[in-house]
Amino acid sequence: MAMDRFETMRLFVRIVERGNFASAARDLRLPRATVTRAIQQLEVHLGTRLLERTTRAVRPTEDGNIYYGRCVQLLADLDEVESRFRPAEPKGPLCVDMQGTLARFFVLPALPDFIRQHPAIEIRLSETDRMVDLVEEGIDCVLRAGVLPDSSLVGRKVAESEQATLASPAYFERFGVPSAVDDLSGHRMVAYAASASGQPYALDFMVDGETREVLLPFDVTVRGAEIYTAAGVAGLGLIQVPRYRVQHQIESGELVPVLQDNLPPPMPISVLHPGHRNISPRTRVFADWLTALFEGLQASGRL
Repeated sequence: MAMDRFETMRLFVRIVERGNFASAARDLRLPRATVTRAIQQLEVHLGTRLLERTTRAVRPTEDGNIYYGRCVQLLADLDEVESRFRPAEPKGPLCVDMQGTLARFFVLPALPDFIRQHPAIEIRLSETDRMVDLVEEGIDCVLRAGVLPDSSLVGRKVAESEQATLASPAYFERFGVPSAVDDLSGHRMVAYAASASGQPYALDFMVDGETREVLLPFDVTVRGAEIYTAAGVAGLGLIQVPRYRVQHQIESGELVPVLQDNLPPPMPISVLHPGHRNISPRTRVFADWLTALFEGLQASGRL
């Protein structure tokens, strides 16, 4: 099957973003042999090697990086021009990574509505709490809660979620109920480890309009929102989580909020995508849909 120049460019960009031929072929629903032959013909046409193939991955050469950047710009310009004259339904695979609790509480219940609006988009969801390398891992956009590190990603804050400081009744029977931040001496926390450094996050409290960090002793360190909450329910220490995530445990009495005059700062929720200009129409409509969804949740007080 012969491919035109722009189809070959799109294929090359997808190979670079996915890091291997097989994933790009699967994404674009092309035979592997067609993909291999198209890239070979492209390299012959340009008179240079664009990709370095190893047993583990495919990476662009120096010329390949230059060609990739130009392809990204040209394809973005082409999509923009065509959309002005021939609005088309966004279609194709869309790889989205998000934190599990945001997916479970908010995104998945609303997702059928997005699919009805855009039936030609094939959603592929993954769940992590860490910052992912979107280009390296073939992710089109991510949904994250928390303060974002500096990166090359383009991000938009779509909402803020109220947080609470909590522990189990059994914990408070053992350590007492603090009535002020200064009463935390002698208390313990469940440590939540940062994905990058592995160091535990401190507890944060708003005191006189400023954030005060308090790092308490801890017996257990966790990575993951679900086990962090479960550790709090088990009486292993104080935790700080978005209130929506533990509303059921608050109502059942499994967790008790404290220090409500010194709440943690609200947790920002953001949608991010790669910083280059070639954001696909399917990524754009999904990012816009997420933005509208969380702005609505914020306005309704569900966050």
